[in-house]
Amino acid sequence: MVQGQRMAALFTRAGLGVITCLTLLLAGCQHAAPRQQAKADCSTLTQGLDQSGQIETLNLLAKAFSQKCYDVVIRYGARAQTEYRHKTYSVIKETASIFLPEGALTAYILESYERGYLTVLLADSYVQEKKAEAAKVELRRLDQELFAPIYNYGEDPVNLLLSAVLWEQLGDPGEARVDWLRLRDQVGSLKDLEPEIRSFADRQLTRIDQGEAVQPAWRTYGTGRFPDVEWDLKFLVSSHGYFLVRPTEEFGPACASDTGARISTRRWFEKIAVRHSHAYHPLLNMQSWIRLPIGMVYSLVPLAAGAGVAVGGCVADAAGKGNGRLCELSIRGGIVLMRQAPKVLKGALEPDFRHWERIPSAFVVTRASHLREEPCARDLPDGDKAQAIEF
Repeated sequence: MVQGQRMAALFTRAGLGVITCLTLLLAGCQHAAPRQQAKADCSTLTQGLDQSGQIETLNLLAKAFSQKCYDVVIRYGARAQTEYRHKTYSVIKETASIFLPEGALTAYILESYERGYLTVLLADSYVQEKKAEAAKVELRRLDQELFAPIYNYGEDPVNLLLSAVLWEQLGDPGEARVDWLRLRDQVGSLKDLEPEIRSFADRQLTRIDQGEAVQPAWRTYGTGRFPDVEWDLKFLVSSHGYFLVRPTEEFGPACASDTGARISTRRWFEKIAVRHSHAYHPLLNMQSWIRLPIGMVYSLVPLAAGAGVAVGGCVADAAGKGNGRLCELSIRGGIVLMRQAPKVLKGALEPDFRHWERIPSAFVVTRASHLREEPCARDLPDGDKAQAIEF
């Protein structure tokens, strides 16, 4: 009897041990599943990727970064950085493009702010991958991207702010000070930078000069979505060509607090708006003016066709001694055709406003532990806070 009880107890303990092992094994599998799923998601991002589609590739890189697929950003971002940087001129394509909507025959070349932001994404990806030296190489490259006098160029306070924060995250306050100083003492096209950002940069310079490290460490968030471009024809003001360019949504104001700052990407949109300025892109400006009379000729086609339909119908009606019904229908049809002339003109003159679409409308840098605790983020829409990308 006693021996039977001992055997039962032994089997009970063994059963409990087996159940415990199975439970731990299942828990381990469940714990590993999200990581395996995340890795699989990263690999599916690049399926069917053709880097000849510049905008699609840039949007994919932004998506990969938001999903923490830093290896994808590093692998394909470096190629995009090289392939989309310089414009290749072709006399045939540049000449033929005058007779077609702009950008139909030519590849897209990154704007200066896009080159800078792509470099920031690469640098931050290297930081996340614990490759500090590679991140520093990218940040030094950022200086060249911001100030190199190539096809498109220009200073950029947003990328300067992101660069300063990244240098501090890498433990190099000396390099960070250079960017904070540039941000504070902007000149040229950025001399009217928001005073809130200038004041914020000045406080960081004072802190670094006093030997104080930022405590707690900086956190950077990208919020909102860069607005689409609306455009129309406006011939009275020709300093930026004959295009009136505006965003579909307005950018929020700049903000600075004791713990952080918010800066919009309005400056980035302004680079798109002046793309056809003679001072910025002489070639695009010249092509747009040459395209104007050609577009007007195109618009005469529906006008002439509509007039022909109206007159021809009425002549035929009169010759056939009709009751005027055919003439009435011909006039209506001719008017419909003639009304297409403005659309044809606008279609022929359509400018190339391609741009990196999947980028934030603002950035928030803060020492607060969470975006919701930053005073400069309190007035952001709840949706922007919930979908913010942390760098």
